[in-house]
Amino acid sequence: MNCRIVFWMAMALAWAAEEKPPTAAKKEHVEVRHGATVNDPYFWLREKTSPEVISYLTAENAYTARMTAGQEKFAGKLYEEMLGRIKQTDLGVPFRRGSYFYYSRTEEGKQYPIQCRKKGSLEAPEEVLLDLNEIGKGQKFASVTAMSLSSDAMMLAYGTDFIGYRQFKLNVKDLRTGKLLPDSAERVTATAWAEGGRTVFYVTEDDVTKRSNQLWRLELGAKPELIYEEKDELYNITVEKTRDEKYLMLLIASTDTSEVMFLDANKPRSAFRSLAGRTKGHRYVADHREGLFYLLTNKGAKNFRIVTVPVSDPAEKHWKEFLAHNPDVLVQNIALYRGFAAVVEKTMALTRIRVFDFSAGKWKSIAFPEPVYAVFPEMTPDYESPTMRYSYQSLVSPRSIYDYTVTTGESQLLKRQEVLGGFDPAHYVSERLWATARDGVKVPLSLVYKRGLVRDGKAPLLMMGYGSYGFGMPPAFSSSRLSLLDRGVTYVIAHIRGGDEMGEKWHEDGMLMKKKNTFYDFIDSAEYLIREKWTSKDRLMIEGGSAGGLLMGAVVNLRPDLFRAVHAAVPFVDVMNTMMDATLPLTVGEYLEWGNPNEKQAHDYMKSYSPYDNLEKRAYPAILVTTSLHDSQVGYWEAAKYVARLRTLKTDSNDLLLKTKLEPAGHGGASGRYDQIKDLSFIYAWFLTQAGIEK
Repeated sequence: MNCRIVFWMAMALAWAAEEKPPTAAKKEHVEVRHGATVNDPYFWLREKTSPEVISYLTAENAYTARMTAGQEKFAGKLYEEMLGRIKQTDLGVPFRRGSYFYYSRTEEGKQYPIQCRKKGSLEAPEEVLLDLNEIGKGQKFASVTAMSLSSDAMMLAYGTDFIGYRQFKLNVKDLRTGKLLPDSAERVTATAWAEGGRTVFYVTEDDVTKRSNQLWRLELGAKPELIYEEKDELYNITVEKTRDEKYLMLLIASTDTSEVMFLDANKPRSAFRSLAGRTKGHRYVADHREGLFYLLTNKGAKNFRIVTVPVSDPAEKHWKEFLAHNPDVLVQNIALYRGFAAVVEKTMALTRIRVFDFSAGKWKSIAFPEPVYAVFPEMTPDYESPTMRYSYQSLVSPRSIYDYTVTTGESQLLKRQEVLGGFDPAHYVSERLWATARDGVKVPLSLVYKRGLVRDGKAPLLMMGYGSYGFGMPPAFSSSRLSLLDRGVTYVIAHIRGGDEMGEKWHEDGMLMKKKNTFYDFIDSAEYLIREKWTSKDRLMIEGGSAGGLLMGAVVNLRPDLFRAVHAAVPFVDVMNTMMDATLPLTVGEYLEWGNPNEKQAHDYMKSYSPYDNLEKRAYPAILVTTSLHDSQVGYWEAAKYVARLRTLKTDSNDLLLKTKLEPAGHGGASGRYDQIKDLSFIYAWFLTQAGIEK
């Protein structure tokens, strides 16, 4: 064995044997930025293959295990609770595509769902399309992406990743024989089939920056051809097929601009044509129905509108209004069928679905029973379908699948998630509150708690937030969360600026030079909950992941006195070092969300809130930081550096724990359902222990 490895393994064991936490070495690393000298003594932790780095992370894991050893039994109890609510052997709701019914099912003891189909009827013999349990046998992590089925239903394209770095290998399976074809490619992020089932288009990413930038055409058995490459580093590309399967659509998008190119699916060797060009600030996507493209566009419409244009001449002068702009309603998506169009909208932090019946020429809205809920379109791939499938859930109602019949306006319940163990939604209460931010803006909060809660300021409360990329946090159901609610914890989602809950302006007011609104909204929401006696400072716990991890780091720096315990998952906390390094995955494309630090004004603003750069010598709340060594979206070193530096500054005796998955795992952690529950039980045990609840 390499002598250096032996040395550092010995050091790790020595660290683990001590009661005090590991201490990361300081090594000078100097850069000059806008005339100022910056020394980052923990920069060396980026050296992923270094034995010294692995040894340090191992020592931190050992320290975390030692400090939480007393919680192991409690975590085990929580795991059994969570697992006990799940129907481990279960069957998804089948959907029809062509002559087949497709569905997924799970089997007790197996980590992953099994994708299946039956021809003609549900009584027909089962055909297994994809069993990730078999594909990932012997692997600690397994993930599938970019799945697409040829129009003749005989070929299946999909990507596999066994590390967690989101680096997927293309596989093509002949469903007639069950065999994998020799056709393959690396770093595939999207696939779509031309008609005939012999030509598949796929997108690949750059091997360094992970930007999806190249479109390839592969005729099975032949050499793939590069047919488009996006040179602008601000843009990513993807490819998909229209629901009626007539066109292939190439979407080229940055944060603030997009372009759609289209190709007749029956003419795979033709050239893609631009639909509406590329104009700075114009964002649009498109689908096709009966000779018309339907464009979801923000031109003249901040919250988007929908226009139609003939395929034969898609010039803007031929645009016709299908759905007008409403400044109070964000139009998020449109799905087209022969008989109807379904539109997903968001207003007042709630999603709604409206359907246009082409034969009747009328809009209909689907009604939902609760004041706070989450609704999502589900798989309805059949263009001829008379129904649209959607899922409905809330913080107290398990996920339910419905088919909505357009002609009658009725929704038929197909399946409701079973929650075992005597769950009764009547035992829980969900509310929508509005906190007033310091600038007068009303911030929506979604709450759930066990009925009978006394609002005297003594109840523990867990608040989570995200607030970035225009991604809104849905008030969705979680059976695992019941383990918190049943122990008296109130759970809150803060729908802070930076998301899209209140429209596009909500996103714009929480990005770039307005990013601090995100942090202020979270703090002001926390103070509101304390004033209204939902909790108190010593009972308030918070959680966020990725950009939500940045949120955690920023609000703790701003108000370390306000929180009892913090979980920062895969946190984007080393903002300046990451954004100043254009060679890191995804960085350049992020300039439009956070700012370009090569411009001094943006640099100074970002630095003023970057968690790693604003740590100070003072008391901090208890902090748990979790990350994955193979995460490609937020480097593990951000968490490691943050903890290493904070250890030298914190003046309190509260927990500061770093837990790194050194085995294969991704940005979302483990891939298997049992492993995910185990990880969550550890986090919940830690939170509850911090709140003084230990059983």
